[in-house]
Amino acid sequence: LQNVRIDPNSMSFSMWRDIPVPFYLSVHFFEVLNPKEVLQGAKPVLNERGPYVYRSGATCCLVTCEPSHHPACQAYGRLLWQDFQVTPLGLFSSQGAAVMMENLPNFVKVILSGALAGLRQEAFMNRTVGEIMWGYDDPLVDTINAIVPGLIPFKGKFGIFIEFNSSHSGLFTVDTGMKNISRVHMVDTWNGLKMVNYWRSNECNMINGTAGEMWPPFMSPTSLEFYSPDACRSMTLVYEQSGKFQGVPTYRFVAPKTLFANGTEYPPNEGFCPCMQSGILNV
Repeated sequence: LQNVRIDPNSMSFSMWRDIPVPFYLSVHFFEVLNPKEVLQGAKPVLNERGPYVYRSGATCCLVTCEPSHHPACQAYGRLLWQDFQVTPLGLFSSQGAAVMMENLPNFVKVILSGALAGLRQEAFMNRTVGEIMWGYDDPLVDTINAIVPGLIPFKGKFGIFIEFNSSHSGLFTVDTGMKNISRVHMVDTWNGLKMVNYWRSNECNMINGTAGEMWPPFMSPTSLEFYSPDACRSMTLVYEQSGKFQGVPTYRFVAPKTLFANGTEYPPNEGFCPCMQSGILNV
């Protein structure tokens, strides 16, 4: 068991600092094939593109590891490698701006609406997957930031994962397992917090489980909890089945239907509201 602890003298310490197992991120996009008809009220006809697969490398930047204290501090950096050719897709832009304007004062709405109208942007535009993922120059972003600073959380290029590459997921303080091996890798704090304040209930704001890369030994086939900085919340996976990988016994855990269910279908999730349809999380 001493080789499982987070200890510079343990066998697993180097694997904890630089995880040798690759992680993969699969992204799917849906191309709108009938944009003109949609603007006339027709249902969109969609064509799924993907998956576009990225390999993610997780490394640990050790801040402190004191055997006399149970936590160890770590920050995970992530690198993604692009392995595909991009293809044109239809993309909403001005609709997103309209949604963000809903809670603004009326006089700000008038000014911003006039400025956006001058950009002559259409409801759909053609962009490559690479541009959507990693950013493209959009005058809409510059206009919004100039009129209402802080309305959107970024400047310059717009991209879903523009700040994701070579970034870190925050500072985790985790248990070394020196006092209790069943607690090894369990998160004590994230960015100095024992709870976040994004959601509407204490239960939803709790930081539970590990950082998602490693768990304590001798786990039982019940559930796995981890905190996801990208989703700003803790998540729970449930046991599905047992198996073997190269002769090693394994447990398979999957996301339950309740994970992203809305508060109506699953009351414990009411703290994540205002709720959307089940399957969607507002981050």
